[in-house]
Amino acid sequence: MSFSATEQELTECDREAIHHIAAVQPFGGLIALNSDWYIAHRSANCAELLGLEKNPEPGEELAAIFQPRALEILRDGIGRVTQADQVERLFGVRLSAGGELFDIALHSSGPKIIIEFERHEADKYTEHLALIGPLVSKLEPLRDVQTLCDHAAKLVREMLGYDRVMVYRFHNDGSGEVVSEEKRSDLEPFLGLRYPRADIPQQARDLFRRNRFRIISDTKAEPVPIEPEVAVTGEPLDLSMSVLRAHSRMHMKYLVNMGVDASFSIAIVRQGKLWGLISGHHCSPRVPAFSLRTVGEMFSQMFSLMLDRILIDEADQVRKRGQALHDQLMVRLAGGASLSQNLPMLHELLKNVIPHDGSSVMVDGVYTLNGIAPSEEQFRSLLPALNSAAISTIISTHTLKDEIPAAKELQDVVGGALFLPISRAPRDFLVLWRKPLTRIVTWAGDPEKAKAAKGERLEPRGSFAAWRSEIEGTSEEWTEPELQIAESLRVTLLEVVLRMTDEVARERTRAQEQQELLISELNHRVRNILNLIRSLVNQSQHDASSIIDFSHIIGGRINALASAHDNITRENWAPAPLSALLKTELQAYLNEKRDRLMLNGEEVLIKPEAYTVLALVVHELVTNSAKYGSLCDSHGKLSIDLDQTTSGDLEIYWKEQGGPPVKPPTRRGFGSTIIERSIPYELKGEADVRFKLTGLEAKFLIPAHFIAQAEAQAEEYVTEEERKIAAAKAAQLAKLPKSVLLVEDSMIIALDTEESLKRLGVEHVAVASSVDGAMRELDKRRPDFAILDFNLGTESSAPVATALREAGVPFVLATGYGEMENQLDEIGADGLLRKPYGREDISHVLGVSDA
Repeated sequence: MSFSATEQELTECDREAIHHIAAVQPFGGLIALNSDWYIAHRSANCAELLGLEKNPEPGEELAAIFQPRALEILRDGIGRVTQADQVERLFGVRLSAGGELFDIALHSSGPKIIIEFERHEADKYTEHLALIGPLVSKLEPLRDVQTLCDHAAKLVREMLGYDRVMVYRFHNDGSGEVVSEEKRSDLEPFLGLRYPRADIPQQARDLFRRNRFRIISDTKAEPVPIEPEVAVTGEPLDLSMSVLRAHSRMHMKYLVNMGVDASFSIAIVRQGKLWGLISGHHCSPRVPAFSLRTVGEMFSQMFSLMLDRILIDEADQVRKRGQALHDQLMVRLAGGASLSQNLPMLHELLKNVIPHDGSSVMVDGVYTLNGIAPSEEQFRSLLPALNSAAISTIISTHTLKDEIPAAKELQDVVGGALFLPISRAPRDFLVLWRKPLTRIVTWAGDPEKAKAAKGERLEPRGSFAAWRSEIEGTSEEWTEPELQIAESLRVTLLEVVLRMTDEVARERTRAQEQQELLISELNHRVRNILNLIRSLVNQSQHDASSIIDFSHIIGGRINALASAHDNITRENWAPAPLSALLKTELQAYLNEKRDRLMLNGEEVLIKPEAYTVLALVVHELVTNSAKYGSLCDSHGKLSIDLDQTTSGDLEIYWKEQGGPPVKPPTRRGFGSTIIERSIPYELKGEADVRFKLTGLEAKFLIPAHFIAQAEAQAEEYVTEEERKIAAAKAAQLAKLPKSVLLVEDSMIIALDTEESLKRLGVEHVAVASSVDGAMRELDKRRPDFAILDFNLGTESSAPVATALREAGVPFVLATGYGEMENQLDEIGADGLLRKPYGREDISHVLGVSDA
């Protein structure tokens, strides 16, 4: 918590409704339709772009200007828009007979359908889509934030071809700093410059969280008006998710003042918050193709994922430092000596973990200080403000004199403070103090030029030369890792000050162990989910007929996993309600017609490892129903009955009625495989799917032990160097085996690994998900090689390893647990496959080239 955590005053730019600007950039056109597909608005350049004699008029039917095939494609496209802020992309669509090909962005804006179109660049389309794989592969090995930002700036400049590309990171005060830069050699550097908060207004930041890629093709070009500007009922057209929306004239003038003719911005969003931007400038007008911008938006999502992984790893390192500090303090303070007596010792322990210039403690009304710190009288003058804050909450500030009026008298002594409450009543505190400094901040121009007096119009800055400002009376800011360690310290000191009983101390130790176990399990699950996503991508390509179809299919499946993950992590990886999963997947199709879903039965909580399996199954069922079943029109209904048997198993009955007649599928795609095989394969349950003429009916049985709380398992982080050592050791297997036994309890990973082995040239792959299944396969045929997932949920594959070793069959272990490497000799394994792994990793352990 900070005293300054209040809403900042809005600037003039903050109040501008930039999502209501009724104009588009001239390289594309826009048509807005009502629900009957009649034109409600259109941009003034439609006739020019579409080759029409005159612009279509509001109230005219879209069918009058677009050919039937185009209308069919557009209706199918908007039908796939099932979530808020979703934009459907179509490439190479011929809108009028004999006309040009267009790229199209479709989205819903309130009750209206927005169609945006621009000319298709057919010669570059395939090349653009091929960029996705190389971009991901170049980011994946990176392990620190600065290197990730540096690589991102270089990759985006190579991809988009702008004169300058910057990675811009936001600070806690809303200002931003250029932390990485790639540019033309003759341009002045912006690296290290700070930009005021007002340069990116709050409503622009809100839009960036929703619409991640924005371009300005020409800062000097006149925008094309949308006509009419407002609807007949008076409301403006909301273009929040528009890809062509014109920009604020204030922002255009800002860029012109910088000498910029074209720009782009890619939002970096982490945990729903705007972390920063990847921004580019060009010295002449520039319009990247829509397909290339689509790749850029996917890059934003991949960058955010990689950033999240790095920051999670850093947080784990901070936790370990906090744990080490906890252990040291508990040893030093075990004798029961007071905190006041041990303040010098505490200062020495903390100075290298949380740098500070002095400390003080107030316990039971007794004040003690060490180093640079206020006197007792001065400290007591701060207590009213401190006691007004929430209990058990750390308070941090680097501008103490501005946060607490009474602290102005202390500005020559201390500039910042970290207050750790270590009791409830009376309020006791440990405080770390930092002395005041004169800080130098280098801004891009005078930040005061980003402000205007009340009632005056703000004009953009005309100069962006480096402008240095001196800030006096404040300290260095407290960093997020320091605050995390401080929170750990606060908890530790509570144990000492409150003198917990032995039983409470033992409970806390067990809680700490459980926390470490859960964090290790989180790392394990992150690696597993990465492997799962890779497998989903590989397997889903067989179900897609186009890149658009592929993007829709894989996006839906990953969203299903993400929604399930949100539900089970909301209560710290605890069992989650099945109804939440069902409603999340179904709400986009039901809208306000809740009577179309009949959910019967008592609420049940599903264990996390079963929850993600069910998420994929339910997603495929809902997707099929929306395409072919009872949810594909406005009349069908769906009933879902939940029933627990006397043995505790859960039976799920899925029944669709009132939709179009159902026919059994002529081919079994990956979606059908997920529905029919996931629960039997991964949960050892049952699945019975029947395609009746009146509607699909299915029955699933979930074993009782998945409707209970699970205990996490630990895992150690695996470094890239360890991965290389393991791969080099496994590469000693020089001969490609003809037959391989694969033991893996995740069906999707097993399918992907089986396909990778066959593509490498393995003639026969036997797959088993349990020890019994593996033993049966060994009885049938002696394999030349084996890959064993060591942890099979409720059992391990150790008996299979013993049988393979006795039969002289070489094998490797596939696991996400780092400590398994120390047990390879004991188990008799020839190597280790660390999850997530792919075909290249498999080829290494087989000793062959993945050509």
